[in-house]
Amino acid sequence: MILEVTSDAAALAEAAAARIARHAAEAIRARGRFTIALAGGSTPRATHDRLAAAPAAVDWARADVLFGDERAVPPDHADSNFRMARETLLDHVPVDPDRVHRMEGERDDLDAAARDYETTFRRVVGGDDAIPRLDLVLLGVGDDGHTASLFPDVVDRGTGPELVKAIDSASKGPRLTLTLPALNAARTVLFLVGGERKASVMRTILLERGGAPPFPAARVRPNDGDLVWLLDREAASALRGSASAR
Repeated sequence: MILEVTSDAAALAEAAAARIARHAAEAIRARGRFTIALAGGSTPRATHDRLAAAPAAVDWARADVLFGDERAVPPDHADSNFRMARETLLDHVPVDPDRVHRMEGERDDLDAAARDYETTFRRVVGGDDAIPRLDLVLLGVGDDGHTASLFPDVVDRGTGPELVKAIDSASKGPRLTLTLPALNAARTVLFLVGGERKASVMRTILLERGGAPPFPAARVRPNDGDLVWLLDREAASALRGSASAR
């Protein structure tokens, strides 16, 4: 596990954008293309802004963009993760629209949408492994310890064997999400966590083995890849010097 603490939210976004560019370059050198799953929520917005401001930092023509989760809304809805990514990043970089693979959260049958997205996931990510390996997964952490749309009350539905599931959380409603097997197969998982509200949950996840039972985010442990936690100083404030700030 790699833990990096930045001075503030702006430095967090800069560090995240630099890591994404580096992982993209490494993947393209090794395999000729780059597969990434984007996260929803507020924290990735600033990272998207940094990437959009320097579109040449990533060879987007060789990138396939997928998503870690989606709400049960149309793609133009204000709550859509796809819409956020499109407006903050995808409309501003030279990515092939045919290589942007969104989850169809607007469908009436979300179970069918999940099965179809798993088919897309396997086709696009490919490879010889039983579970295709994304080059990079971006994730955040909620105040309740959830990640992607794996909430505490539904996380056990995300343990497989499916790679994509339709879930219906009592507090958050219906969603589509990658499951733990899909996340844990990634070559790199990059968590982006900002703000003082996340300090307590980060202490539990990083220093107290995820709590009992473990928070969903604590169950993301790549099987044969890197786990990177990128926090700003406020999110890391309860770690008591376990990592040095940049």
